[in-house]
Amino acid sequence: MDGFWSGRRVCVTGGAGFLGRCVVGRLHALGAEVFVPRSDRFDLREAPAADSMMKESRPEILIHLAARVGGIGANRRHPGTFFRDNFAMGLHVIEAARAHAVGKLVMTGTICSYPKLTPVPFREETLWDGYPEETNAPYGIAKKSLLVMMQAYRQEFGLRGVYLMPVNLYGPHDNFDLQDSHVIPALIRKCVEARRAGAASVTCWGTGAATREFLYVEDCAEAIVRAAERCEAPDPINLGSGREISIRELAETIARLARFTGKIEWDASHPDGQPRRRLDTTKAETMLGWKASTDLEEGLRRTIEWFEDQPAGSG
Repeated sequence: MDGFWSGRRVCVTGGAGFLGRCVVGRLHALGAEVFVPRSDRFDLREAPAADSMMKESRPEILIHLAARVGGIGANRRHPGTFFRDNFAMGLHVIEAARAHAVGKLVMTGTICSYPKLTPVPFREETLWDGYPEETNAPYGIAKKSLLVMMQAYRQEFGLRGVYLMPVNLYGPHDNFDLQDSHVIPALIRKCVEARRAGAASVTCWGTGAATREFLYVEDCAEAIVRAAERCEAPDPINLGSGREISIRELAETIARLARFTGKIEWDASHPDGQPRRRLDTTKAETMLGWKASTDLEEGLRRTIEWFEDQPAGSG
């Protein structure tokens, strides 16, 4: 809708983060007035902070992207923290949206909420058919609980909530810290640093047999902005690229693009995580008029180039 965003007040939690900065950039380009709450002023794990954020920003649309996230290792080390922080932030944001009569609330969930053995491709209707993969179940269940809360608030209070479930995101400005990063930034860092050091090999977690689907961060940002503008449905919507790739093939692709010619070794003492992931994105195409446009290899190339441009040891 032409002019929809012009002068519209939007609050984006997590707006300075990996995904949030892309969403905020798109909203600015469309003419929106964007408020980005910073965690040093607004600790959304506390209810008064969420209330203060709403009083200061007075948004017509609230996009909740703030989250505590990490790869398998971080989820295994901090399951209680991941559940507590994500649930608390979502709880207080949803309640603040109700209390301040926000026009629309858009929230991102996670495909970690799906059952461990969900039939592939994942369809939204199967979200409640079993328990999530154990290594990230606390995170996935915390996020899924917020879907229930949003739907209950729609039923009782009329809150217009939209719930999106992106697959694993990647792209420039991702977290490349090997202690808590996701698989793509971890592999990029390992391969680039190994090439620079002249190392003979890199070691990757698991067997490489698990499959994943990845979505370029700018494509996800486009879907979120479209959902905020167009979507009124209360049910979850998958966001993905539609391409399934094994971790082994992914590692080999990243090594090639990063010009690392050494050996890739696999440490099977670490878990693979969920066996397969690929989403059915029919609902997103139908309801949002959206389809991912960035090819995986092109997205990886852009991400590697960005990482290589950063000062040594950063990321």
